[in-house]
Amino acid sequence: MKLGRHHFSKDLRKKVPTTCLMLLVGMLLSQPSFAGDREQAKRIHDRIAGVPPSQAVLDTLEGMVASGNPLDAAAEAMNNPAFYSVTLKNLVTPWTNEAQTVFADLNDYTATVIGIVLKDYDFRRILYDDILFVADPSLGLTPYSTTNNNHYKEIEAQNVDMTTDLIETTQSSVSNFPASAAAGVTTTRAAAKAFFIDGTNRAMFRFTLMNQLCTDLEPIKDITRPSDRIRQDVSRSPGGDSRIFLNSCIGCHSGMDPLAQAFAYYEFNHDVTNDPDGDNGELVYNDVGAVDSVTGTQVQWKYFNNNENFKPGYVTLDDRWDNYWRNGPNSLLGWDTGRPSGGNGAKSMGQELANSDAFASCQVKKVFKSVCLRPPVDSTDHAQIDSMTSSFKSGGYRLKQVFAESAVYCMGD
Repeated sequence: MKLGRHHFSKDLRKKVPTTCLMLLVGMLLSQPSFAGDREQAKRIHDRIAGVPPSQAVLDTLEGMVASGNPLDAAAEAMNNPAFYSVTLKNLVTPWTNEAQTVFADLNDYTATVIGIVLKDYDFRRILYDDILFVADPSLGLTPYSTTNNNHYKEIEAQNVDMTTDLIETTQSSVSNFPASAAAGVTTTRAAAKAFFIDGTNRAMFRFTLMNQLCTDLEPIKDITRPSDRIRQDVSRSPGGDSRIFLNSCIGCHSGMDPLAQAFAYYEFNHDVTNDPDGDNGELVYNDVGAVDSVTGTQVQWKYFNNNENFKPGYVTLDDRWDNYWRNGPNSLLGWDTGRPSGGNGAKSMGQELANSDAFASCQVKKVFKSVCLRPPVDSTDHAQIDSMTSSFKSGGYRLKQVFAESAVYCMGD
């Protein structure tokens, strides 16, 4: 008898249990899909530039992939201006504000990181160099200002091509502090507005750890370090219980306070009443010879905040920093033991952070997540992270290289 369509279906259901059908469907869905050269080339471009390529560019990238040169395809994708105005801006912008949101205006912090990547400079310079990127004056934009962000808002509003119209200058040439006080992004106006405003300048150190070493204070608490540099504002018996200090507070402050002392001469001045968010505020630095009216030294007043909490606590007299985390469990952050473990000022402290293994691996992990759209999840991914971190360091800390290697790794089989 010839079976009709419905009769066939009914008969099949009788012979094949539902569980077997489900197994068959699962097996079909689990089969690997293989991406061709063109699909891989497009994925490389999309992940790096954040926008689709033109057909001509895609043809070029496909040829590079087909000839066994996917890294060249990734490098070519980075010529698209959107790599800087979209991908890099979205990567860096959360580093510039406490809310860690991508929804913020372009600013001197973000533009400077973009410029360092554009020039393919040693990425460690973001934490210690006297460097700043602004728009080419020939564009006629509002000039860079130490008291507002108008220059960078105009760069974004006018869709300035950062591959051609972003130029390098120095912070010291446009600001009120010397080159010796410039410390990469930590002394940009945007960073100062976010992390030097009010408070005790510990925020600048904490967010630098979070953004550049990929750790917060809690994971690196160490109650075994000496407490001799913890400031007076930290109570030794919170709520009347000294055990809280000894078993908790000391874990962060014993290491943080002697490192954050590097920022002792910086402040973000603003009108607290009329400009509480500091939109028109300015980063200031107490240079040699400056005397703060509260401290009687070069140290900013905020380092004496709540100094009655524990009078025998440490009194900050200068910007001397020391890294107590060189020893103990936080030695695993991979400090460069060939460098001094202490010094003066934000520049040398930035060099201490930038030369750690944690700094290098942090940049690689962030780029991997940006390009692959996920964090590393298995042993293969983690091996790739280790490999890229090694090549990042040996290759001169060039972030473009990390983008290229990440894009190739995640281009699909």
